[in-house]
Amino acid sequence: MTKLPPPRAIDIEILAMTLWAEAADKPVRAIEALAALVMNRLSAGRDPNARHIAAICRAPFLFSCWNRRDPRHASLRAIPPSDAAFAICRRIAQRAASGLLPDPTGGATLWHDAAHLPAWAVGQASIREIGGLCFYRAEDISAPPPRAAPPSLVLAKAV
Repeated sequence: MTKLPPPRAIDIEILAMTLWAEAADKPVRAIEALAALVMNRLSAGRDPNARHIAAICRAPFLFSCWNRRDPRHASLRAIPPSDAAFAICRRIAQRAASGLLPDPTGGATLWHDAAHLPAWAVGQASIREIGGLCFYRAEDISAPPPRAAPPSLVLAKAV
């Protein structure tokens, strides 16, 4: 575990936007769990390119809302200022970034919505399911079994 950097305003805003795009329709407990997951990744310090909350939120493949092809990506730029769900996400982001949010995930660093099973999660056991979200620790994920080599084509020589 590394010492966490002090939160920046942009970190809190990006985390709030991420929580809103990924889980605004989920229970508050699920939103808190996603925020805790981001903080777990930050404190693990495994990725030298992710030294701040914003970098973790925007890391490839973690939160699809930051993927330009994702339909929710455009909505990140148009969050209504009076959106009640966004206000909740912002408060949760502030608590998480300040270290005041307990981790309900058991140290999870990976997740997916229970409605969608990504290939990496097939055959894996989640450590928690909270509000329709499944959580995993990266160190608990086993490698997929090796693929069998494709059959070789043997050409017979005509005699």
